[in-house]
Amino acid sequence: MTNTRSRILTTLGLTAALLLCAPASAQVRIGQPSGFTGSVAAGVKENTDGAKLYFDAVNARGGVNGQKIELLSVDDRFDPKVTVEVARELITQQKVIALFLNRGTPHAQALLPLLAEYQVPLVGPSTGAMVLHEPVNPWVFNVRATYQREAAKAIEHLASIGITRIAVLQTDDSFGADSAAGAQKGFDQVGQKPLLLIKFPREKPDFAPLAKEIAAAQAQAVMVIGSAGNTANAVKALRAAGSRAQVVTLSNNASAGFIQLLGEHARGVIVTQVFPNERRIASPLIKEARELAKAKGLDSVSPAMMEGYAAAKVLVEGLRRAGPSPTPRTLRDALENISNFDIGGLTVSYSSTNHTGLDFADLSIIDGSGRFRR
Repeated sequence: MTNTRSRILTTLGLTAALLLCAPASAQVRIGQPSGFTGSVAAGVKENTDGAKLYFDAVNARGGVNGQKIELLSVDDRFDPKVTVEVARELITQQKVIALFLNRGTPHAQALLPLLAEYQVPLVGPSTGAMVLHEPVNPWVFNVRATYQREAAKAIEHLASIGITRIAVLQTDDSFGADSAAGAQKGFDQVGQKPLLLIKFPREKPDFAPLAKEIAAAQAQAVMVIGSAGNTANAVKALRAAGSRAQVVTLSNNASAGFIQLLGEHARGVIVTQVFPNERRIASPLIKEARELAKAKGLDSVSPAMMEGYAAAKVLVEGLRRAGPSPTPRTLRDALENISNFDIGGLTVSYSSTNHTGLDFADLSIIDGSGRFRR
């Protein structure tokens, strides 16, 4: 126990120092246990960069109700057990008043007992897991559509362009099961069945034999449900097996880092999206984020950055409504009373019976220049 505690405290100190340059005068602490290393690291970094765009702008204006925001970002190595360990330390030792923007369905599920135990809200989890939406958890406030909505929309799109032989390749965990259930809703809607439904382990999967099976079945399209690293490796295995199937994946992979992992195989991959086109300056949300990014010397924003940015806007609004001395309970109550809050062309509402926040879903395709196109 002593060694575990020492390791967690070291992780907290090093990660907070290396990943985040928080203002010394910060008074409101927010904890982010997420996978800054491992197969989701690229997307997690972009999520966090997006959130920091907004937090830094708010802090530069004096903070919320005169208090600046400090984001403590801690690496959970994309391991649900570590997620709980470091989150507990964030709550009990670092005294954060909320957890924020953690990545992963099993990881968010693992946090649920902790949220109830310490009565601390989780805002903007970077997952579209249905379990975080239904039944409504009083401590979880989502700021994005569900994976099931995304997956169903993607299947319906493939069917609309005449594709009938669709395979589903899913990670064998709660994220995979949840997203596959959404895909099945899409199949039911268009009167089809999956050509193949294949599961793979989240840790160190071997895609070569699975890709050969898919190629032999002559799949026209493959929905890959997995982390960025695993999905990229699956695509490479499919191409090595001779499959030219259309690949579609979900918004957890909507990051520039994912495109880099795909390398020469990026072009043509369809990725579902849960926020407006990151280059659509007609969207007030996008225009605002792009201007802040430009001021920081960044060329653009990515979909993953927009997820973090939107989540940060919702959290800050909750803090504003919670008053000058926010507690986990007053923040929770303030968030639940948000109604028709305009984050920039999209409105967020919560109630005691609905903690979904947004239901926007769209499709994009990676073009030859390595960008998402809508």
